[in-house]
Amino acid sequence: MTAEATTTAVCEVVDLVKHFGPVHAVDGLSLRVDPGEVLALVGESGSGKSTVGRLIVRLIDPTSGTVRIGGVDVGSMSRRALRPHRRTVSIVFQDPASSLDPRMRVGDIVAEPLRLHGVPRSDRSARVREVLEQVGMRAGVAERYPHELSGGQRQRVSIARALVSRPRLLVADEPTSALDVSVQASVLNLLTDLQRDLGFACLFITHDLAAVEYLADRVVVMYLGRVAEVGTRELIFEHPRHPYTQALLSAAPVPDPSRQRKRTRVVLSGELPSQIDPPSGCRFHTRCPLAEDRCRTEVPALREMSHGSVACHLVADDGTGPDVRDLPDPTQPSRLVERRR
Repeated sequence: MTAEATTTAVCEVVDLVKHFGPVHAVDGLSLRVDPGEVLALVGESGSGKSTVGRLIVRLIDPTSGTVRIGGVDVGSMSRRALRPHRRTVSIVFQDPASSLDPRMRVGDIVAEPLRLHGVPRSDRSARVREVLEQVGMRAGVAERYPHELSGGQRQRVSIARALVSRPRLLVADEPTSALDVSVQASVLNLLTDLQRDLGFACLFITHDLAAVEYLADRVVVMYLGRVAEVGTRELIFEHPRHPYTQALLSAAPVPDPSRQRKRTRVVLSGELPSQIDPPSGCRFHTRCPLAEDRCRTEVPALREMSHGSVACHLVADDGTGPDVRDLPDPTQPSRLVERRR
């Protein structure tokens, strides 16, 4: 990580660790989000993605490591000192039904961050109307309660609440996964338009690779609390280097027939290992069809390469390495199953 990235990043995370008792949710994660950038954080359920988002906005405190927002170490700040700094980072949660207070009207929900930051009442109403309009809601919705709205409308209210204080960084934690498929695209389009028009940076946490390809500038792939690969959107989708990234992408549907080519579908054996007793060495080795003895004992370093980084012993310094999608028909179906498309 260069000195320039350290001084210009909206958010910089260094060696972040979070243990919940014996559970190793995040182990030594580092990343940065640059101004105006959409950084996608992807991985299976249980990989630690949502925990990272909560650590960045300091809803929970890390076991160790550093989180800097605008160059300021938020972990070292007292609760009082942190309050004005919270205007610079906001979060949109996965399920608006549980993240919006059912006893408050929409206008009061959206205005709550302004009230907490001491904005005069006379200035709140205009700002609430403005941000509701920005998310595509009519002014009259301010008088309604969350239960009177659809799921998509409630998530638009959540986005309005997150953006009302004009943050520099928005953490979007699986913002469409609790919504009907029919409204997911409209919410993603809304986030894209808002990010372009308002210029905030966004950490987009998701397992939806189609949404990542549509929204993201760069991608961080997590596996069991650690970073497996980092790269530009184009690099990750066209030339993934880590076997786990290759397996994830092989499972993603390709709706455009012109891009549908004969390829190998990789189905990994087993479930994500326990976070209480994670595997030694490379944490992916228990499911990787290419694992070698070194992978079982030695933790791979996250090595910087052109346009990204990868943590895999099998990838050479020039970024070349094997691709699990190129494997021949397996002789051990319990390790790997292939389907030709």
